Amino acid sequence: MTSISKNIDQIRGRIADACGNSGRHPADIRLVAVSKVKPAELIDEAFAAGQQLFGESYVQEFRDKEPTVRSPVEWHFIGALQSNKVKYLRGKVTLIHSVDRFSLAKEINQQWGKIDAVAPILLQVNVGDENSKAGCAIAELPELTSKVAALPHLKIHGLMCLPPYFDDPEQVRPYFRQLRELAARIVEEQIPGVSMKELSMGMSGDFEVAIEEGATLVRIGTAIFGERN
Repeated sequence: MTSISKNIDQIRGRIADACGNSGRHPADIRLVAVSKVKPAELIDEAFAAGQQLFGESYVQEFRDKEPTVRSPVEWHFIGALQSNKVKYLRGKVTLIHSVDRFSLAKEINQQWGKIDAVAPILLQVNVGDENSKAGCAIAELPELTSKVAALPHLKIHGLMCLPPYFDDPEQVRPYFRQLRELAARIVEEQIPGVSMKELSMGMSGDFEVAIEEGATLVRIGTAIFGERN
């Protein structure tokens, strides 16, 4: 068994434990292996170990790397996204986690319209109100949701966040809880075509707490592939 295979097994065990602690089922949590700056060979190795879902953060890297991955992986885009680069993702990713403004949503809608398809997306929320991070402001989320929901080639599936960093995962818990509560409020709005079934939150250092607070997608890179160079 390779080190990547062992790491994936350990993480799946920790996911199961976190689910046991919170009365959830492990099948309801999807592991996104964050493969940014990692070569195609390691992605193929992780796929051979049973990991199917991979997240990339940089469009140019994804564009260059995607054709070199031999395995039939599922791609998510999880990083900050510029409108002029959306075309390189068109039809190649099954979920975009990081939609935080209407102008970006319009471009995704236009690009997926060219292939007569619907792009599944998540709306990214800046739960910590940090200037250094992307994400729509909490107060702007209801309006953004309504406007994006009207675009015919998009489908909102839920929310994503990058909370402030703390050494102690318990200090991150309130931000994960806040995202879950924001999703519940959007559900109450009953906006046509909007689903809040996905919450993308939690990384290598805090994913157990994120699961306890309702995460359905956890984005883990370092704990699978090791530190980035």
